[in-house]
Amino acid sequence: MKYILILLFAAFVSNAQIQKEQLNLMPWPQNINLTAGTFALSKNFKVNITGNPNPRIFIGATRFLRRLDGRTGLFLEQSFLTKVNESPEAELQINCVRNGKIAINEDESYKLIIASDKITINATSDLGALHGLETLLQLLQNNSSSYYFPAVEITDSPRFTWRGLMIDGARHFQPVDVIKRNLDAMASMKMNVFHWHLVDDQGWRIEMKKHSKLTELASDGSYYTQEEIKNIVKYADERGILVIPEIDIPGHASALLTAYPEVGSKVSDGKVTYEVQRNSGIFNATLDPSNPKTYQLLSEIFDEVCPLFPGEYFHIGGDENNGKEWNANPKIQEFKKKYNLANNHDLQTYFNMQLIPMLKKHNKKMMGWEEIMTENMSKDAIIHAWRGTNEGLASGGSLIKAAKSGFNTVLSNGYYIDLMLGVEKHYLNDPIPKNSILTPDEKARILGGEAAMWSELATPSNIDSRIWPRTAAIAERLWSNENVTDMISLRKRLKTISFRLEELGITHLRNKEVILRNISNNQKIEALNDFSNVCEPLKNYTRNGGGKKYRMHSPLTLFADACTADALDVFDFDTAVKNYLENKSQENQILVTNFFRKWIAMNADLISLSANAPLVQPLLPLSKSLNDLSQQLLLIIENKQTVNPTILNDLLEQCNSKKNADVELAVYNSLKKLL
Repeated sequence: MKYILILLFAAFVSNAQIQKEQLNLMPWPQNINLTAGTFALSKNFKVNITGNPNPRIFIGATRFLRRLDGRTGLFLEQSFLTKVNESPEAELQINCVRNGKIAINEDESYKLIIASDKITINATSDLGALHGLETLLQLLQNNSSSYYFPAVEITDSPRFTWRGLMIDGARHFQPVDVIKRNLDAMASMKMNVFHWHLVDDQGWRIEMKKHSKLTELASDGSYYTQEEIKNIVKYADERGILVIPEIDIPGHASALLTAYPEVGSKVSDGKVTYEVQRNSGIFNATLDPSNPKTYQLLSEIFDEVCPLFPGEYFHIGGDENNGKEWNANPKIQEFKKKYNLANNHDLQTYFNMQLIPMLKKHNKKMMGWEEIMTENMSKDAIIHAWRGTNEGLASGGSLIKAAKSGFNTVLSNGYYIDLMLGVEKHYLNDPIPKNSILTPDEKARILGGEAAMWSELATPSNIDSRIWPRTAAIAERLWSNENVTDMISLRKRLKTISFRLEELGITHLRNKEVILRNISNNQKIEALNDFSNVCEPLKNYTRNGGGKKYRMHSPLTLFADACTADALDVFDFDTAVKNYLENKSQENQILVTNFFRKWIAMNADLISLSANAPLVQPLLPLSKSLNDLSQQLLLIIENKQTVNPTILNDLLEQCNSKKNADVELAVYNSLKKLL
């Protein structure tokens, strides 16, 4: 009896102590009010749905139950939800007023109320109800023996209507299971637009029944069948996500022109040929805007592809056309004169305008990268801003210019997650810069933003670690209040969110060990793991040497592929250094010097490991630099010895090398502070 009382008291204390700061909600809700008490979970917990929702809510609520059961092991008795009001006595009541439409500007709001004996989710549409279920799952708490939800009232809705993720399946083909698990992760972060980049210089990835040459000659056998595409669109719909396809034209057209060179702009004495590109970069291959056959082919392609995607928008790319083939083609130059087209930008505008009726035929509106924005472009088009800086945008860059010109616009600049920048860079990048001067109507035209995952250096084995967990921070920026910017809170919550993403099949944590075992030749990986926790892949495309180092078939199973942005030990080491510099207490000193001892031992282990693991060899110079500087810093800090400043600076700069294994030491700046 005494033992039971102690357990009950412990449960009461842990429940009573829940504060907002302890919750790991992401995106952070607009309004949250914790109240007294808790809702205790038992195996009898059930869900009931009322109103007039889309059937997707039954799938979503069933999925919620399975995930909840997986976390708690309660063996919940309710199996599958299939109809409205089938369990009126259920403790969780979900009320949906109407069927939600998978489109922008739909009502996604919800209200979640947890009392000690009942949970209610009220939403205008089932889309809001799905978001409410994700929040409820994130609220789950436990003590030593049971699970519960804290009593709370949450009123929530997104700040921006467009909260997207673009995945490039053209450079490196990403199979169906990769797409689906990322759709699940998107839904858990309340993201609602999946932009699917399907065609580029490196491959055509859509099965074509009438133009089979596109997959026969330009896909290397890796493409999505039309049935797979329909299945993914349905899968996304069930999760409240709009799918927007992209066929990038008139540039980025090497794959398309490999199959149909006759609509290319290249001038040649003999037979014109193109080939699928094996490198990254910008290539000359461009469709011929003066050739009627170009538009006939594109019209037939749209006729086949558009019906696969029921959404309102179709992305035509339109970026990075270098114009070299146009400039060298006399026929195209004559065409420009005939139609009074002053430059290549005008010519591309002419080309784009021919696409609008092709898309309109299928009730589609055009979306394209910012290069498509011209005075004559239909205001129905969405301008996708991808270049410049926030400062540039605020002073009149493409995002602000588009909004002021009457276009709806979406921001990807600052959300290019393939650049391998730290989470703070993305999180503090707001679609509406604080110093921008915009009217309410102009602000409303900024629909939101989109994380961009280009796949030049991403395969199915490492792509998740390039997307998550940083994209969860972008999702919060696009959902939550603009004043939610606390990096300490974000990092704390992101640790839990990152772990929970595994529940959905995301491989960003588990595949790291797979890659490290490959590098170690199946030896112990502890030292490699420790080194990966202070190293990050080279940033801003420097790893790929202008697109020439890695080809599409090059290995992406190397140390840089096991490393991620925001290396795990970097923030902790920086905090330890800051505390030590502010107060050189024995306790703070030990926190810093423990890192040095760890890195010295790690270096010795890596040397030993390399005797039977050639892939470890490229890491040794950078590890040695960290080892050597660590030894000198121990002498200074612990033994109070004086070390020649020139030697220290030389060692520090060696730690700043970008020449080894395509990684950089992410603790460099913290080491610099110490010196």
